Amino acid sequence: MDKLRAMQVFVRIVEANSFTRAAETLGLPRAALTATIKNLEAYLGTTLLQRTTRKLALTPDGADYHAQCVQILDAVVASEQAFRPGAAPRGRLRVDLPDAVGRHVILPHIGGFADAWPELALAFSFSDRLVDLTQQGIDCALRVGDLQDSALVGRPIGSMRFVTCAAPAYLGRHGTPRSIEDLANHQGIVHFSGRTGRPFDWDFIVGGKEVKAHVPGRIAVDNADANVACALQGLGITQAARYQVRGHLERGELVELLADTPPAPMPVSLLYPQGRTAAPKLRVFVEWITARLAGEPDLCLPVINVS
Repeated sequence: MDKLRAMQVFVRIVEANSFTRAAETLGLPRAALTATIKNLEAYLGTTLLQRTTRKLALTPDGADYHAQCVQILDAVVASEQAFRPGAAPRGRLRVDLPDAVGRHVILPHIGGFADAWPELALAFSFSDRLVDLTQQGIDCALRVGDLQDSALVGRPIGSMRFVTCAAPAYLGRHGTPRSIEDLANHQGIVHFSGRTGRPFDWDFIVGGKEVKAHVPGRIAVDNADANVACALQGLGITQAARYQVRGHLERGELVELLADTPPAPMPVSLLYPQGRTAAPKLRVFVEWITARLAGEPDLCLPVINVS
């Protein structure tokens, strides 16, 4: 039995909390993982996992062994790096990106990264919702907004700029708001969270302070591209990421409103599980995506703190 490989399989199953999900992320048949764990338990003379059709749980011995496996595998990675500092990153790298940022900002340039590291297999998922990085086998995630998961390492990159805007057709029918208070008499495109169903706040920076406002609206979406699409049709006023509507503003398809009281910026961060930063594949991707976003002046500026 390859004990190191067995440890890796065991840790992946625990992280994924599922034999099936672990098999998918490892690219192996589920039966192979089942056989590996049976052989490992027989070798150790103890049960590591309690398995039912609906539940997977560590036994007390399994919990102790898992903690030791994590330490051993981390030490192996550190040792390999110490003796192979020039080794090219290899293996599968899975990254989760916000839908709009991923499609408009990251993927159009990913060919350069793929060419630079030909031994990496790249897998991208697109989600504006919270995901469990360890259970889904995700190495790194880009997120916009305040971070809440303390189990993950968060690396701040900067702040995303937003803009309040509307189509000329809408303004021609309903007039142009001249103040935040005027918005109460207009229609907004409501952007709500797909995870909680709650609408995102409309906020503005007034005299260095963040001020929230309620804007009524009868159209609601949970996707940034859909939000912009509705605004372009003249269905209401919206707040959108400036990088996303830059071209529409330049062509006059959208008009910036209340420029003296812009929306509050939102932090942009990279997230990854504890202990993963030593992996060469993750390190080179973090360096690349940080540089890529630094080239987007409307997406990543120095971190802005708003009281």
